[in-house]
Amino acid sequence: MIVVHHLNFSRSHRVLWLMEELGLDYELVRYERDGNFRAPPELAEIHPLGKSPVIVDDGFVLGESAVILAYLNQRHGGGRFAPPEGSNAYFTHEEWLHYAEGTAALPIMALRIGALTGGVSDGFNTFLTPTLKKTLNHIGSAVGERGFLSGEAFMLADLQMAYLLEVADHGGMLGGHPLVQDYLGRLKARPAFQRAVAIGGPMMPQKRSRDAALDSGAARSD
Repeated sequence: MIVVHHLNFSRSHRVLWLMEELGLDYELVRYERDGNFRAPPELAEIHPLGKSPVIVDDGFVLGESAVILAYLNQRHGGGRFAPPEGSNAYFTHEEWLHYAEGTAALPIMALRIGALTGGVSDGFNTFLTPTLKKTLNHIGSAVGERGFLSGEAFMLADLQMAYLLEVADHGGMLGGHPLVQDYLGRLKARPAFQRAVAIGGPMMPQKRSRDAALDSGAARSD
């Protein structure tokens, strides 16, 4: 049986969500963040990076969410959430799958972490703000009013993107991007997503008053 090492408020929500989409049996091992919002040291006993997500499948240990999603989809899901391997559509989907934690993550995560750790410098903010807008416009153009990143079908890249957009939404960055807001809503409306939340908890913690004030500052930089 596949073992999913799940850290609360983390990217490992992606793995739980895909397991629920695929209807796979799995064992869930839970970890809680410490007072500094860091992963506990026990995770380093499973994978050298000491981060989540990590899966163990018959002794095979694998980290990094995009790779885990592709592995589960190919090995246990019949490839149903990706285009045919080797096709142009497959490589376009790969581009989106890795875009989430590559190019798109930079402005969103930098602004979010900056807001929660005392703010972003004016120079860095001047660099990040147009990059954020370009990123969200790119995603909005791809999904349109009713679609997903690769067209009409929900795929791994959409599942991968949801966490990043939830971070952006939590940080007040999606204002002025209704197509992206609607897209995130479509993703979160999926029954498998909701089952994953019920099992592993939400992707983001509930905002505290201090966080809300910091987020309002981040929103003004949009």
